[in-house]
Amino acid sequence: MPEVAGAAAPELADLRAACDTAVGRLFAAVPDAVVLIGTGPTTGLIRPPATGSLQPWGLDLDVPLVPGQPDRGAVLPLSLTIGAWLLGRHAARHQASAAPVTPAPATPAPVTALQVTSDAGPAELTALAEEVATAGERVALLVLGDGSACRGEKSPGYDDPRALAYDKGVAAALAGADLDGLRDLDPGLSAELKVAGRASWQVLAAVARASGGGWRGELLHDSAPYGVAYFVASWERV
Repeated sequence: MPEVAGAAAPELADLRAACDTAVGRLFAAVPDAVVLIGTGPTTGLIRPPATGSLQPWGLDLDVPLVPGQPDRGAVLPLSLTIGAWLLGRHAARHQASAAPVTPAPATPAPVTALQVTSDAGPAELTALAEEVATAGERVALLVLGDGSACRGEKSPGYDDPRALAYDKGVAAALAGADLDGLRDLDPGLSAELKVAGRASWQVLAAVARASGGGWRGELLHDSAPYGVAYFVASWERV
C-alpha cells in the first residue's frame, strides 16, 4: 500500500499493477459473488459489514469490506484488509476511468470474506471449500497470502536456504494451476519458513478441484522485496 510504504512506494509499483490486473480479471468474468480468502486468527466466514485497520502498521486508515457499509462490523485480519483495499482500489479506478477497465454489471457482485488459521488441516480446508461453493454458481475468489519470509539476512525470518526452492515450487504451481502442487505443500515446512499463504492456497486448490473441469493459470508477478516472496497469479476455467 503506497500510504504505508511512503517514499519506498515506487519500489512496488509493478506488484500493485499486477494486483490491479488480477482483480480486474475477476470482475471481467461478471461473477455472481466474490469471496476473499486469507489467513486470520480463527477460521470461518466474515460477512459485511466488516472493517480492517492499518493502525498496527502505522497508518490511521480503516478499510471496509464493502464501500459504504453502514457500520464497522466484524474485524478483518491483515490479509483480508489488503484484499478489501484491492477491491476498493479497483472500484475507485473503475469509477474514475472514462473508459472503464471492465464492464459494470447491472448489480455489483456481493462480497464476503473467509479467514482460515495458518495451521488448518486437510479436513478443515475441505469444509471451507464446500462453504465457498454455496456462495453462488459463478464465484470469483481473491486469495491473499505471502510466500516465505526467509529470503535473505534482512528478511523477517532471516535467511533460510530452503526458502528459494519452496517459493519456486509455489510460483510454478500458481503459474500452472497445479492443484496437487498446492495441496501437497507441507504445513510444517511452511510454518518454519513463515509462509502466510499456505492454507489459503490450499483452500483455493480444494475449491478448484471440487468445481470440476480444467484450469489455466498465469503468473503475473514473482518477487521477494525485503526478503518476503510475493506472487500474483490469475486463474480461469479452461
